[in-house]
Amino acid sequence: MAEKTKYNFVVAPEKVDFTLHATIEAICSDILNVAGADAKVKGISADVLMQHNRSWVLSRMSVEIDRHLGQYEEYAIDTWVNPHASRLVSPRNFELLDSESKIFGRAVSQWCVIDFEKRMPVALDEVDSLFEGKFCDAPSPCEAPRKVRGIEPQVVRKHEVRYSDIDFNRHVNTMRYIRMMLNTLPIEYLTDNRPLRLDIHFAKECHLGEVLTIGYEQRGEVSLFEIRNGDDAVACTAAIEWR
Repeated sequence: MAEKTKYNFVVAPEKVDFTLHATIEAICSDILNVAGADAKVKGISADVLMQHNRSWVLSRMSVEIDRHLGQYEEYAIDTWVNPHASRLVSPRNFELLDSESKIFGRAVSQWCVIDFEKRMPVALDEVDSLFEGKFCDAPSPCEAPRKVRGIEPQVVRKHEVRYSDIDFNRHVNTMRYIRMMLNTLPIEYLTDNRPLRLDIHFAKECHLGEVLTIGYEQRGEVSLFEIRNGDDAVACTAAIEWR
């Protein structure tokens, strides 16, 4: 069995907002960068799958942040992969540790392998050989991503997908979805630096030139989001629980 792997970071100025605390987007970006870097080291990365016209696609993710780091704070992210959750879902876990090795955040991500030609998920037993000796038996550090449904937007905004929104899979980058949603929030939610849990679920791809509709609903202490693509189909839903 594999062990957890640690990656070190610092809260550089480009990762903070005007309160000089790391943004939600910056922390989520580091989490996903760790996923890519660790997959590369372990030989299960997207470039390996691309040799067979396939790639990884993030399906769902949950992130819990207990406190927001200040500018120039050092921190680390531990990551590990558990055995497949189903025939289509591969889970990857994360723990966020401050400079004193105290856990201040956790995350669980769920990934699918997509066939580029069919644009459909591939059964993970077709790539099982890549995972030999790569699984870790440590449990997930928090609850798996929750489903987000029944959103009734109170605020609606539009966004045209441009060059800077697109990732290597030629669809909208995960961080762009998160940025679009956060930009609909009243600013006090983003600057109070409260503990939070984010759940995000990706349903359909969005591509260059599409005009997306971003809907936001505030329901008590939970901010709900829905992004619809150019065909008015739900592409992404998310919830932020403010704690």
